[in-house]
Amino acid sequence: MAYIQNGRHALRQIIKETNVQQSHDRLMQPLFYACQGIRYRKLDVILTTSIEKLGKAGETVKVAPGYFRNHLMPKLLAVPNIDKFAYLIKEQRKIYQPKEEEVQVVTKNVEDKSKVYEKAAYRLLNGRLVLRRSINVEKFRARSTKDDPIELRSPVAKDEIVAEVARQLCVQIDPENLHLPTPLETFGLFDVQLRMPKSIPLPEGRYNWTLKVKIRGK
Repeated sequence: MAYIQNGRHALRQIIKETNVQQSHDRLMQPLFYACQGIRYRKLDVILTTSIEKLGKAGETVKVAPGYFRNHLMPKLLAVPNIDKFAYLIKEQRKIYQPKEEEVQVVTKNVEDKSKVYEKAAYRLLNGRLVLRRSINVEKFRARSTKDDPIELRSPVAKDEIVAEVARQLCVQIDPENLHLPTPLETFGLFDVQLRMPKSIPLPEGRYNWTLKVKIRGK
């Protein structure tokens, strides 16, 4: 909307500054000849602003005389396609043509990606995942001693750990990044081994990446 208003203002200003003589002969447009018996099916006009389904600003299009007279011309949306108006439109677009901003695409190289992976790996190594699960009541009551492990009502699989890692630690991993041969079935603290890219250096004194998973009752 601001571009349309500026375009109209520029057109009026340029017409005023160029001192176009508004004589009867020079302002006689093909539109008015139609009233004198000469038939014009379509008029060539220059659009001052972009109009949907018609054309872009500065383009020459053909329109019906009535559409130009009643809609386009009163709102300065278009002008007749003659030399003086073509010059004015050209000057208008020089002043108010919007400049396209150049978007700089920042590409990440291999080193940047390695740093991101390394940061995520350390977050997993130093973090702790806490899961709350219900116990298996029947097996809990059937324990022979209090030292027997408390079994869960439903085991914890890889997909659940992946989802909780994303929620609690804000790190996106795939199930393939976890080395978990069997689901976790009891309460306790577990060190789940992680499969990380070999390009990420391990901390001194460690031989693998692990994630601490704490499972406790609700």
